[in-house]
Amino acid sequence: MKTAMIYLYSAILVIGSVPKLRRAKKIPESVPYMEKANQIFHTPATVSKKVVKKTKTNVTVVGKEKLIKEPVLFVCNHQGIFDILILLGYLDKPIGFIAKKEIKKIPIISKWMEELKCVFIDRSNRRAAIKVIDDGVESLEAGQSMVIFPEGTRSKSSTVNEFKSGSLRLGTRASVPIIPITINGTYRMLEEDKGKVKGANIQLTIGDPIYPDQYKEMKHNHLAKYLQDIIEQTIEQSGE
Repeated sequence: MKTAMIYLYSAILVIGSVPKLRRAKKIPESVPYMEKANQIFHTPATVSKKVVKKTKTNVTVVGKEKLIKEPVLFVCNHQGIFDILILLGYLDKPIGFIAKKEIKKIPIISKWMEELKCVFIDRSNRRAAIKVIDDGVESLEAGQSMVIFPEGTRSKSSTVNEFKSGSLRLGTRASVPIIPITINGTYRMLEEDKGKVKGANIQLTIGDPIYPDQYKEMKHNHLAKYLQDIIEQTIEQSGE
């Protein structure tokens, strides 16, 4: 019953956000980019935090002082579906995502994602995937921080699957800082118990920014391995 109630509660919050979505779409282009981004981001962040709290989950954020004002590429491991809500609700910085094209079919949520400058990828279409990189670079250059999950799919555990290097081109082409973020515990909220939602203790660990002059000589596969190692070590240090 709890799982059904969480989904119902989430649906009510999403439907209730429609008037704010309409207002977000009407924000004039003359408004400075980050001011506009913060206005738009407030509602998805608030909804996400309310849903997470409803599950009776505790979230601890470590390293928030390492966040910087400029646009960055956040590189995260991907344990579960709730990763996105945790990032939206607790990172305290406007972010967009590289998302599967199937999400475009979800009413209201897909429209909010468009406002957040998310880009949608069709993994079966290589040419379309290249276009996604171009769109993501454009968002970063405009001032929007982006999130990628280089594993490509949920691990559904504390294990970190191999990072694929292709999506890192968003950061290297835009020449923005790259910040690793370790998400730990979200798989316990849904994936661990056959799709039943339950509370968990989550830790979101923000790593040190890696600036362009630090990674410019690195090959993408080496950069991917370096970021994966940071995240794996952070999980190991937590005692998982």
